[in-house]
Amino acid sequence: MRVLVVEDEPFMAEALLAGLRQEAMAADLATDGESALDRLASHSYDVVVLDRDLPKVHGDEVCRRISEDHRSVRVLMLTAASALDDRVNGLRLGADDYLSKPFDFPELVARLRALHRRGGSPPPPVLECADLRLDPFRREVYRRGQYLQLTRKEFAVLHILMTAAGGVVSAETLLEKAWDENADPFTSAVRITMSTLRRKIGNPGLVHTRTGAGYYVAPTP
Repeated sequence: MRVLVVEDEPFMAEALLAGLRQEAMAADLATDGESALDRLASHSYDVVVLDRDLPKVHGDEVCRRISEDHRSVRVLMLTAASALDDRVNGLRLGADDYLSKPFDFPELVARLRALHRRGGSPPPPVLECADLRLDPFRREVYRRGQYLQLTRKEFAVLHILMTAAGGVVSAETLLEKAWDENADPFTSAVRITMSTLRRKIGNPGLVHTRTGAGYYVAPTP
């Protein structure tokens, strides 16, 4: 999942980025409404965590623009205002969910995952390919019943591939969804991650390469 955090308070912004990345999410930061709209025009995001009181362009206007121009993007409005009218107004502007500060971080993560599931056909609770099982909720992967110790990036990449259900996923898409805006498009990070992931999954191999197109997960014939 790729998340854009729009928050102008430095401590809160850094805490959110660190926490979301710890949850294997690709998270970018915008510190004002104008830069948030610029990033939305340049990158593909699944969910936006949007502070309401922003400099340059107010969060309400950012929310309205997302609702009009980026309809597949879900918005979680995050604000210190907790009055009923504030929540109602936020939802009327196009927000999909609303969370008042202060909040518990596990609740934020749960709400983001729920919003992401709303973005399309929900994946099955547990993803399976042959004897490989991935549990997105528990963030656990098993092969033949044996637990696999994956890094956050390896888990994120495998989750994307298994969600594609045999479809080919390009290296560019993996960079877009599993890393963040600072990832070098010419980096070998995807290739290196794929190599270690294949080694940990073991034989017979389940992660395959389609030359010139990308990667996919399928049982070995």
